[in-house]
Amino acid sequence: MTPIAPGATIGILGGGQLGRMTAMAARSLGYAVHILDPDPDCPAKSVADRCVTAAFDDCDAAADFARHCDVVTIEIEQIGLDALAAAARHAPVRPSAAVLAVVQNRIVQKQWLKNRHHPLGEYAEVASADDVERAAHEFGPLVVKAARGGYDGRSQVRVTKADEAESAWNALGRRHAVAERALGLVGELSIMVARRPSGDIAVYPPAMNHHERQALAWSVMPAPMPDLILSQATKIACDIASSLTVEGLLAVELFVTEDDRLLVNELAPRPHNSFHETEAACATSQFEQLVRAICDLPLGDPAVIRPAAIVNLFGDLWSSGPPPFERVLREPGVRLHLYGKRSARPGRKMGHLSATGSTAGEALSRAQAAFARLCDGDL
Repeated sequence: MTPIAPGATIGILGGGQLGRMTAMAARSLGYAVHILDPDPDCPAKSVADRCVTAAFDDCDAAADFARHCDVVTIEIEQIGLDALAAAARHAPVRPSAAVLAVVQNRIVQKQWLKNRHHPLGEYAEVASADDVERAAHEFGPLVVKAARGGYDGRSQVRVTKADEAESAWNALGRRHAVAERALGLVGELSIMVARRPSGDIAVYPPAMNHHERQALAWSVMPAPMPDLILSQATKIACDIASSLTVEGLLAVELFVTEDDRLLVNELAPRPHNSFHETEAACATSQFEQLVRAICDLPLGDPAVIRPAAIVNLFGDLWSSGPPPFERVLREPGVRLHLYGKRSARPGRKMGHLSATGSTAGEALSRAQAAFARLCDGDL
Protein backbone atom coordinates (compact mmCIF):
# COMPACT_ATOMS: atom_id res chain seq x y z
CA MET A 1 0.00 0.00 0.00
CA THR A 2 1.37 3.43 -0.97
CA PRO A 3 1.66 5.95 1.87
CA ILE A 4 -0.10 9.30 1.54
CA ALA A 5 2.84 11.67 1.79
CA PRO A 6 2.97 15.16 3.31
CA GLY A 7 1.65 17.71 0.87
CA ALA A 8 -1.55 15.75 0.35
CA THR A 9 -4.96 16.80 1.67
CA ILE A 10 -6.60 15.22 4.72
CA GLY A 11 -10.35 15.56 5.13
CA ILE A 12 -11.86 15.45 8.62
CA LEU A 13 -15.56 14.80 9.16
CA GLY A 14 -16.23 16.87 12.24
CA GLY A 15 -14.83 20.23 13.23
CA GLY A 16 -14.94 20.13 17.03
CA GLN A 17 -11.93 20.30 19.32
CA LEU A 18 -10.68 16.87 18.23
CA GLY A 19 -10.83 17.93 14.59
CA ARG A 20 -9.08 21.18 15.47
CA MET A 21 -6.19 19.44 17.26
CA THR A 22 -5.89 16.80 14.52
CA ALA A 23 -5.77 19.57 11.92
CA MET A 24 -3.00 21.33 13.83
CA ALA A 25 -0.95 18.13 13.93
CA ALA A 26 -1.56 17.49 10.22
CA ARG A 27 -0.45 20.99 9.29
CA SER A 28 2.74 20.54 11.32
CA LEU A 29 3.48 17.48 9.18
CA GLY A 30 2.91 19.44 5.97
CA TYR A 31 -0.63 18.32 5.05
CA ALA A 32 -3.49 20.49 3.87
CA VAL A 33 -6.68 20.04 5.88
CA HIS A 34 -10.35 20.22 4.87
CA ILE A 35 -13.17 20.11 7.43
CA LEU A 36 -16.87 19.21 7.09
CA ASP A 37 -19.15 20.21 9.96
CA PRO A 38 -22.75 21.40 10.40
CA ASP A 39 -21.52 24.44 12.38
CA PRO A 40 -20.16 27.18 10.10
CA ASP A 41 -18.12 28.51 13.06
CA CYS A 42 -16.81 25.15 14.29
CA PRO A 43 -13.55 25.23 16.34
CA ALA A 44 -11.49 23.64 13.53
CA LYS A 45 -12.44 26.30 10.97
CA SER A 46 -9.64 28.68 11.93
CA VAL A 47 -6.91 26.07 11.35
CA ALA A 48 -8.29 24.46 8.16
CA ASP A 49 -7.59 25.27 4.53
CA ARG A 50 -11.23 24.68 3.62
CA CYS A 51 -14.36 24.28 5.74
CA VAL A 52 -17.58 22.84 4.29
CA THR A 53 -20.82 23.46 6.15
CA ALA A 54 -23.06 20.40 5.81
CA ALA A 55 -24.94 17.84 7.87
CA PHE A 56 -23.15 14.62 8.78
CA ASP A 57 -25.73 12.60 6.82
CA ASP A 58 -25.54 14.68 3.63
CA CYS A 59 -24.33 12.16 1.05
CA ASP A 60 -23.87 14.66 -1.77
CA ALA A 61 -21.82 16.98 0.42
CA ALA A 62 -19.70 14.06 1.72
CA ALA A 63 -19.00 12.86 -1.82
CA ASP A 64 -18.01 16.32 -3.05
CA PHE A 65 -15.90 16.82 0.09
CA ALA A 66 -13.99 13.58 -0.52
CA ARG A 67 -13.29 14.50 -4.16
CA HIS A 68 -10.98 17.21 -2.87
CA CYS A 69 -9.17 14.96 -0.34
CA ASP A 70 -6.56 12.22 -0.52
CA VAL A 71 -7.85 10.52 2.65
CA VAL A 72 -10.81 11.14 4.95
CA THR A 73 -11.06 10.52 8.70
CA ILE A 74 -13.48 11.36 11.53
CA GLU A 75 -13.46 13.14 14.86
CA ILE A 76 -16.99 12.08 15.87
CA GLU A 77 -18.78 8.74 15.55
CA GLN A 78 -22.20 10.00 14.55
CA ILE A 79 -21.58 10.30 10.81
CA GLY A 80 -24.24 8.89 8.52
CA LEU A 81 -23.15 5.51 7.17
CA ASP A 82 -24.50 6.33 3.71
CA ALA A 83 -22.51 9.56 3.76
CA LEU A 84 -19.35 7.62 4.64
CA ALA A 85 -20.03 5.22 1.78
CA ALA A 86 -20.49 8.17 -0.57
CA ALA A 87 -17.18 9.65 0.55
CA ALA A 88 -15.42 6.29 0.20
CA ARG A 89 -16.19 6.24 -3.53
CA HIS A 90 -13.76 9.13 -3.97
CA ALA A 91 -11.10 8.75 -1.25
CA PRO A 92 -10.08 6.19 1.39
CA VAL A 93 -12.17 6.65 4.55
CA ARG A 94 -10.32 5.62 7.71
CA PRO A 95 -11.88 4.28 9.90
CA SER A 96 -14.38 2.65 7.58
CA ALA A 97 -18.17 2.69 7.63
CA ALA A 98 -18.01 -0.94 8.79
CA VAL A 99 -16.25 0.16 11.99
CA LEU A 100 -18.72 2.94 12.65
CA ALA A 101 -21.65 0.57 12.03
CA VAL A 102 -20.43 -1.40 15.05
CA VAL A 103 -19.48 1.52 17.28
CA GLN A 104 -22.18 4.17 16.84
CA ASN A 105 -25.01 2.04 18.25
CA ARG A 106 -24.43 0.85 21.82
CA ILE A 107 -26.67 -2.18 21.38
CA VAL A 108 -24.80 -3.31 18.26
CA GLN A 109 -21.46 -2.54 19.92
CA LYS A 110 -22.22 -4.63 22.99
CA GLN A 111 -23.50 -7.53 20.91
CA TRP A 112 -20.37 -7.39 18.77
CA LEU A 113 -18.16 -7.46 21.87
CA LYS A 114 -20.23 -10.24 23.45
CA ASN A 115 -20.02 -12.40 20.33
CA ARG A 116 -16.23 -12.16 20.44
CA HIS A 117 -16.06 -12.94 24.17
CA HIS A 118 -14.70 -9.60 25.28
CA PRO A 119 -15.52 -8.92 28.97
CA LEU A 120 -18.72 -6.95 29.59
CA GLY A 121 -20.81 -6.07 32.59
CA GLU A 122 -24.39 -7.34 32.77
CA TYR A 123 -26.84 -5.41 30.63
CA ALA A 124 -30.19 -5.67 28.89
CA GLU A 125 -31.60 -4.06 25.76
CA VAL A 126 -34.63 -1.93 26.64
CA ALA A 127 -37.35 -0.60 24.36
CA SER A 128 -39.94 0.57 26.91
CA ALA A 129 -40.36 1.74 30.50
CA ASP A 130 -41.52 -1.79 31.36
CA ASP A 131 -38.20 -3.15 30.06
CA VAL A 132 -36.30 -0.70 32.27
CA GLU A 133 -38.39 -1.76 35.26
CA ARG A 134 -37.68 -5.44 34.57
CA ALA A 135 -33.95 -4.71 34.29
CA ALA A 136 -34.04 -2.88 37.63
CA HIS A 137 -35.73 -5.86 39.30
CA GLU A 138 -33.14 -8.22 37.78
CA PHE A 139 -29.94 -6.17 38.24
CA GLY A 140 -30.69 -3.62 40.94
CA PRO A 141 -29.40 -0.05 40.37
CA LEU A 142 -28.83 0.75 36.69
CA VAL A 143 -27.20 3.14 34.29
CA VAL A 144 -29.49 3.44 31.26
CA LYS A 145 -27.86 4.75 28.09
CA ALA A 146 -29.54 5.65 24.80
CA ALA A 147 -28.44 3.33 22.01
CA ARG A 148 -27.40 6.25 19.81
CA GLY A 149 -25.75 9.56 20.56
CA GLY A 150 -24.73 11.04 23.84
CA TYR A 151 -21.37 11.76 25.42
CA ASP A 152 -20.10 13.49 28.55
CA GLY A 153 -23.01 11.99 30.47
CA ARG A 154 -25.66 13.08 27.99
CA SER A 155 -28.37 10.55 27.07
CA GLN A 156 -27.58 8.60 30.24
CA VAL A 157 -29.80 8.22 33.29
CA ARG A 158 -29.20 6.51 36.62
CA VAL A 159 -32.01 4.35 38.03
CA THR A 160 -31.68 3.43 41.68
CA LYS A 161 -34.97 1.55 42.03
CA ALA A 162 -37.64 0.09 39.79
CA ASP A 163 -40.24 2.82 40.35
CA GLU A 164 -37.92 5.30 38.59
CA ALA A 165 -38.21 3.40 35.31
CA GLU A 166 -40.92 5.56 33.76
CA SER A 167 -39.17 8.87 34.47
CA ALA A 168 -35.85 7.47 33.21
CA TRP A 169 -37.47 6.25 30.00
CA ASN A 170 -39.05 9.65 29.43
CA ALA A 171 -35.78 11.46 30.19
CA LEU A 172 -34.10 9.46 27.40
CA GLY A 173 -36.78 10.53 24.95
CA ARG A 174 -38.38 7.07 24.92
CA ARG A 175 -35.57 5.74 22.73
CA HIS A 176 -34.06 2.28 22.50
CA ALA A 177 -31.34 1.96 25.10
CA VAL A 178 -29.12 -0.37 27.09
CA ALA A 179 -29.68 -0.83 30.82
CA GLU A 180 -26.39 -1.67 32.53
CA ARG A 181 -26.02 -3.03 36.05
CA ALA A 182 -24.41 -0.29 38.16
CA LEU A 183 -20.97 -1.53 39.18
CA GLY A 184 -18.74 -1.05 42.19
CA LEU A 185 -15.63 0.46 40.65
CA VAL A 186 -12.13 1.29 41.80
CA GLY A 187 -11.34 3.16 38.60
CA GLU A 188 -11.59 3.49 34.85
CA LEU A 189 -8.84 2.98 32.30
CA SER A 190 -8.61 3.88 28.66
CA ILE A 191 -6.24 2.35 26.13
CA MET A 192 -5.41 3.95 22.79
CA VAL A 193 -4.44 1.69 19.90
CA ALA A 194 -3.21 3.08 16.58
CA ARG A 195 -3.36 0.85 13.52
CA ARG A 196 -2.27 1.66 9.98
CA PRO A 197 -3.74 0.00 6.86
CA SER A 198 -0.65 -2.17 6.47
CA GLY A 199 -1.52 -3.74 9.85
CA ASP A 200 1.17 -2.27 12.10
CA ILE A 201 -0.06 -1.16 15.52
CA ALA A 202 1.21 1.07 18.30
CA VAL A 203 -0.31 1.15 21.79
CA TYR A 204 -0.13 3.97 24.32
CA PRO A 205 0.29 3.16 28.02
CA PRO A 206 -3.10 3.12 29.75
CA ALA A 207 -4.54 6.34 31.14
CA MET A 208 -6.53 6.46 34.38
CA ASN A 209 -9.65 8.60 34.32
CA HIS A 210 -11.92 10.28 36.84
CA HIS A 211 -15.45 11.44 36.07
CA GLU A 212 -17.63 14.05 37.76
CA ARG A 213 -21.23 14.68 36.71
CA GLN A 214 -20.72 11.78 34.29
CA ALA A 215 -18.09 13.71 32.31
CA LEU A 216 -14.31 13.30 32.33
CA ALA A 217 -12.86 15.66 34.94
CA TRP A 218 -9.23 14.56 34.80
CA SER A 219 -6.96 11.92 33.32
CA VAL A 220 -3.38 10.86 34.05
CA MET A 221 -0.85 8.65 32.28
CA PRO A 222 0.72 6.26 32.79
CA ALA A 223 -2.11 4.94 34.94
CA PRO A 224 -1.00 4.33 38.55
CA MET A 225 -2.47 0.83 38.78
CA PRO A 226 -0.98 -2.67 39.18
CA ASP A 227 1.05 -3.94 36.23
CA LEU A 228 -1.11 -7.05 35.86
CA ILE A 229 -4.27 -4.95 35.44
CA LEU A 230 -2.53 -2.69 32.93
CA SER A 231 -1.16 -5.56 30.84
CA GLN A 232 -4.56 -7.27 30.77
CA ALA A 233 -6.25 -4.03 29.73
CA THR A 234 -3.73 -3.50 26.94
CA LYS A 235 -4.28 -7.02 25.61
CA ILE A 236 -8.05 -6.56 25.57
CA ALA A 237 -7.72 -3.29 23.65
CA CYS A 238 -5.31 -4.74 21.10
CA ASP A 239 -7.55 -7.75 20.53
CA ILE A 240 -10.54 -5.49 19.92
CA ALA A 241 -8.64 -3.23 17.51
CA SER A 242 -7.41 -6.24 15.56
CA SER A 243 -10.89 -7.77 15.42
CA LEU A 244 -12.37 -4.51 14.15
CA THR A 245 -9.48 -4.00 11.68
CA VAL A 246 -9.51 -0.34 12.59
CA GLU A 247 -7.52 2.02 10.37
CA GLY A 248 -6.67 5.04 12.50
CA LEU A 249 -7.22 5.15 16.25
CA LEU A 250 -9.33 3.14 18.66
CA ALA A 251 -9.83 4.18 22.28
CA VAL A 252 -11.10 1.39 24.52
CA GLU A 253 -12.65 2.44 27.84
CA LEU A 254 -12.53 -0.20 30.58
CA PHE A 255 -14.02 -0.34 34.06
CA VAL A 256 -11.89 -1.75 36.88
CA THR A 257 -14.25 -3.33 39.42
CA GLU A 258 -13.82 -3.75 43.13
CA ASP A 259 -13.14 -7.46 42.59
CA ASP A 260 -10.36 -6.68 40.06
CA ARG A 261 -12.31 -7.50 36.90
CA LEU A 262 -11.80 -5.52 33.69
CA LEU A 263 -15.01 -4.82 31.76
CA VAL A 264 -15.29 -2.98 28.47
CA ASN A 265 -17.35 0.19 28.74
CA GLU A 266 -17.25 1.78 25.29
CA LEU A 267 -15.21 2.09 22.09
CA ALA A 268 -14.28 5.29 20.25
CA PRO A 269 -12.56 5.07 16.83
CA ARG A 270 -11.05 8.56 17.01
CA PRO A 271 -8.89 10.76 19.25
CA HIS A 272 -10.08 10.68 22.84
CA ASN A 273 -10.26 13.23 25.65
CA SER A 274 -8.39 10.90 28.00
CA PHE A 275 -5.31 11.00 25.73
CA HIS A 276 -4.95 14.76 25.40
CA GLU A 277 -2.02 14.44 27.79
CA THR A 278 -0.08 12.60 25.06
CA GLU A 279 0.82 16.06 23.73
CA ALA A 280 2.83 16.63 26.90
CA ALA A 281 3.77 13.09 27.90
CA CYS A 282 4.72 11.25 24.72
CA ALA A 283 7.09 11.49 21.80
CA THR A 284 4.06 11.24 19.49
CA SER A 285 0.71 12.81 20.39
CA GLN A 286 -2.51 10.97 19.64
CA PHE A 287 -3.25 13.60 16.96
CA GLU A 288 0.02 13.12 15.11
CA GLN A 289 -0.46 9.37 15.48
CA LEU A 290 -3.87 9.57 13.80
CA VAL A 291 -2.35 11.42 10.86
CA ARG A 292 0.42 8.86 10.56
CA ALA A 293 -2.01 5.95 10.79
CA ILE A 294 -4.57 7.10 8.21
CA CYS A 295 -1.78 8.07 5.79
CA ASP A 296 -0.12 4.64 6.26
CA LEU A 297 3.11 6.24 7.46
CA PRO A 298 5.35 4.58 10.08
CA LEU A 299 3.66 4.94 13.46
CA GLY A 300 5.30 7.13 16.08
CA ASP A 301 6.69 6.04 19.41
CA PRO A 302 3.82 5.99 21.96
CA ALA A 303 6.05 5.65 25.01
CA VAL A 304 5.67 8.06 27.91
CA ILE A 305 8.75 10.26 28.18
CA ARG A 306 7.44 12.09 31.23
CA PRO A 307 4.21 11.43 33.15
CA ALA A 308 1.43 13.92 32.43
CA ALA A 309 -2.13 14.73 33.43
CA ILE A 310 -4.98 16.88 32.20
CA VAL A 311 -7.88 18.64 33.90
CA ASN A 312 -10.84 19.62 31.72
CA LEU A 313 -12.16 23.18 31.65
CA PHE A 314 -15.94 23.41 31.34
CA GLY A 315 -18.10 26.36 30.40
CA ASP A 316 -19.11 26.85 34.04
CA LEU A 317 -15.77 28.66 34.53
CA TRP A 318 -16.91 31.39 32.12
CA SER A 319 -20.08 32.23 34.11
CA SER A 320 -18.63 35.58 35.24
CA GLY A 321 -16.55 36.28 32.15
CA PRO A 322 -13.24 34.94 30.85
CA PRO A 323 -11.30 33.04 33.53
CA PRO A 324 -8.01 34.55 34.80
CA PHE A 325 -5.71 32.35 32.74
CA GLU A 326 -2.61 34.34 33.72
CA ARG A 327 -2.77 32.56 37.08
CA VAL A 328 -2.09 29.14 35.60
CA LEU A 329 0.35 30.37 32.98
CA ARG A 330 2.69 31.34 35.83
CA GLU A 331 2.83 27.72 36.99
CA PRO A 332 5.93 25.75 35.86
CA GLY A 333 5.15 22.60 33.90
CA VAL A 334 1.53 23.64 33.21
CA ARG A 335 0.09 24.39 29.77
CA LEU A 336 -3.25 25.87 28.72
CA HIS A 337 -5.19 24.44 25.77
CA LEU A 338 -8.31 26.30 24.57
CA TYR A 339 -10.57 24.97 21.84
CA GLY A 340 -11.69 28.18 20.15
CA LYS A 341 -15.37 27.76 20.98
CA ARG A 342 -17.33 30.98 20.68
CA SER A 343 -19.92 30.34 23.38
CA ALA A 344 -19.50 28.86 26.85
CA ARG A 345 -22.27 27.06 28.68
CA PRO A 346 -22.29 24.85 31.76
CA GLY A 347 -20.98 21.37 31.01
CA ARG A 348 -19.44 22.30 27.65
CA LYS A 349 -15.75 21.44 27.24
CA MET A 350 -13.93 24.67 26.47
CA GLY A 351 -10.35 23.51 26.96
CA HIS A 352 -8.01 21.74 29.34
CA LEU A 353 -4.92 22.21 31.44
CA SER A 354 -2.00 19.82 31.11
CA ALA A 355 0.92 19.32 33.46
CA THR A 356 3.96 17.08 33.65
CA GLY A 357 5.78 15.66 36.65
CA SER A 358 8.39 13.12 37.70
CA THR A 359 5.54 10.74 38.59
CA ALA A 360 1.92 10.40 37.55
CA GLY A 361 0.87 11.59 41.00
CA GLU A 362 3.03 14.70 40.79
CA ALA A 363 1.69 15.53 37.31
CA LEU A 364 -1.90 15.19 38.49
CA SER A 365 -1.25 17.27 41.62
CA ARG A 366 0.24 20.06 39.49
CA ALA A 367 -2.69 20.06 37.08
CA GLN A 368 -5.23 20.06 39.90
CA ALA A 369 -3.39 22.81 41.79
CA ALA A 370 -3.35 24.96 38.65
CA PHE A 371 -7.06 24.33 38.19
CA ALA A 372 -7.72 25.34 41.79
CA ARG A 373 -5.85 28.63 41.20
CA LEU A 374 -8.01 29.24 38.16
CA CYS A 375 -11.16 28.76 40.22
CA ASP A 376 -9.95 30.65 43.30
CA GLY A 377 -11.33 34.14 43.73
CA ASP A 378 -8.09 35.36 45.35
CA LEU A 379 -4.75 35.79 43.63
